[in-house]
Amino acid sequence: MPIYEYQCAECKHVEEVIQKISDEPLSVCPACNKPALKKKVSASGFRLSGDGWYETDFKSGNKKNLADKGSNSE
Repeated sequence: MPIYEYQCAECKHVEEVIQKISDEPLSVCPACNKPALKKKVSASGFRLSGDGWYETDFKSGNKKNLADKGSNSE
């Protein structure tokens, strides 16, 4: 489940909440109990870099190296 970050427009309290994507956004601030909580846009909690997941991972046989269709190196 994703972690969402909320900030209160009244008291500026910041809260991180684990929610389902289908859950309704929170609106009541847990610090001041006012209906001024807004969802913030923040950076994701992961980063893809270095040797990692590529289109050829977990493929077998002749399905490997689909991006490099010009060569037959396996």
